[in-house]
Amino acid sequence: MKADVSTIEAKKAGSVDLSEAVFGLTPRADILHRMVTYQLAKRRVGSHKTQTRSEVSGTTKKFVRQKGSGGARHGNRKVNIFRGGGRAFGPVVRSHATKLPKKVRALALRHALSSKQAAGDLIILEEAKLKEPKTSTLSKGLDKLGITSALFIDGPELDENFILALRNLPKFDVLPSQGANVYDILRRDKLVLTKAALEQLEARLK
Repeated sequence: MKADVSTIEAKKAGSVDLSEAVFGLTPRADILHRMVTYQLAKRRVGSHKTQTRSEVSGTTKKFVRQKGSGGARHGNRKVNIFRGGGRAFGPVVRSHATKLPKKVRALALRHALSSKQAAGDLIILEEAKLKEPKTSTLSKGLDKLGITSALFIDGPELDENFILALRNLPKFDVLPSQGANVYDILRRDKLVLTKAALEQLEARLK
């Protein structure tokens, strides 16, 4: 599978062969959904907490006599039916992370890459580097490429000038190849891979 390579100035820079095993799959929504759910659940803090009956500050003295009051029998005011009492079965601090096999996670990443290729939203760049950290220069190149929302994935090392120029533009993200993930790929309209990132991803997912 052939794909054209462009420069950041939207000039042609040859072509590359894309692996069918990584970019040629028929995307499955169920696998992508499982992976996105897994990622979003894993990053939840889970710090929600309410006070239970044992944690509420208050006296445990019996405040009404056992019989003759015309009401129910109560031992203290910390129970959940009284104002200021503890919450029954309230949320506690916990992890929301779920388990997903490593093979399924790798398969989901292949399907995410394949979905971008099938939709025509995959762009291959020769490199993601700038001589100066100027947003205006980068913005002109992105306009020529027709990109308004994209995730850039580069090799193991990111160019500092490129990061500084890109972070001023909304709807753009940049990640090293080892940080490539399904959620970030799907949340942007375009996926832009450098040749270095392409080699790393194919070696990782083949």
